[in-house]
Amino acid sequence: MGQPSDLDAVDVAILRELQKDARLQNKELAAIVGVAPSTALERVRSLRRRGVFTGFHATVNLAALGRPVSALLSVRVRPHRQQIVAAFKTFVLEQPETVSLLHVAGPDDYLIQVAVPDTTHLQQLLINRLLSRPEVVSVNTMLVFEAVGQPVQGPIGS
Repeated sequence: MGQPSDLDAVDVAILRELQKDARLQNKELAAIVGVAPSTALERVRSLRRRGVFTGFHATVNLAALGRPVSALLSVRVRPHRQQIVAAFKTFVLEQPETVSLLHVAGPDDYLIQVAVPDTTHLQQLLINRLLSRPEVVSVNTMLVFEAVGQPVQGPIGS
């Protein structure tokens, strides 16, 4: 992937606009950022080729899907060997409650974001599935009361 300095003002404008609304038509995008439609199309293609855009996704309201309770699970795995870690990651990502999985530094190894219907479901997920795995040494659970994201990202200083 290119360095942030490889992005000019037009690239950054396209990046910001498509993060706000990935459904923008090319003609609309071109008008907003002030370039010809052919230029906008080629810039978007270039951003994809360079790995700046990795995909276009719909954002969902998990509560509207019957999953209003979110939690972060901080998990320690031992032994921390490639085969065991690979199996653990596969297991976590196969769980329908999993929203994201982060490998982190610190006292624990993984941070798992989950979304569930209620705390009883969360408890069952922890006891019946996660804590029953032999490589899971400990789990700390943090309920999420509010999540506020920054939906539009760009290079620092632009």
